[in-house]
Amino acid sequence: MTTISTNLQAVRARIAAAAEMAGRPPESIGLLAVSKTFPAEQVREAAGAGQLAFGENYVQEGLAKIAALEGLGLEWHFIGPLQSNKTRLVAEHFTWVHGVERLKIAERLSGARGAGRPPLQVCVQVNVSGEASKSGVSPGDTATLAQAVATLPNLRLRGLMAIPEPTDDMALARRRFSTLRQLRDTLNEAGLALDTLSMGMSHDLEAAILEGATLVRVGTAIFGERART
Repeated sequence: MTTISTNLQAVRARIAAAAEMAGRPPESIGLLAVSKTFPAEQVREAAGAGQLAFGENYVQEGLAKIAALEGLGLEWHFIGPLQSNKTRLVAEHFTWVHGVERLKIAERLSGARGAGRPPLQVCVQVNVSGEASKSGVSPGDTATLAQAVATLPNLRLRGLMAIPEPTDDMALARRRFSTLRQLRDTLNEAGLALDTLSMGMSHDLEAAILEGATLVRVGTAIFGERART
């Protein structure tokens, strides 16, 4: 029976191999363990194996784990769709927010963060595959939203995030990730200082790394399949 520690080693090996293929140092790519739906004890096990950054999709579930694992020095990322009435809780308890797709959400996060704390690290989510059901701003509207978010106090705009439609076509996956990278580069040429491309998951992290991912979000390959509800 594989363990979370063994799975983490395997994922890190995949990241290193993809980085070598891309001609990049492995340490230039961070690993975010997506722990949504998995219990705090499994997060604790992953932390014991050296994994310190975790992603949660559901506010109340995430807050319960943050409280249960306080003192371990973990970094918590909120990566799911964020409703306006949950922005204060997220701003108060998380370090990163990956799914900013509306200025209203960013403004509420900014107001709730508090000037006495380190800025909340945020990414603008982009819908690079054009799915009607997928969250994210369109590529054409990304610059307007990013420029507005970058001016808000108590936030630091770090980069862009995407969850493309799953595909087994490596070339198609790379094109979608390339869209995000090109958007990031264009924004930086326009004066922003974005250092983060949050893209790539268990099934497509290699394609994402080849196109410049700096942070891959991996759940299934670390914790196993989620229970179907």
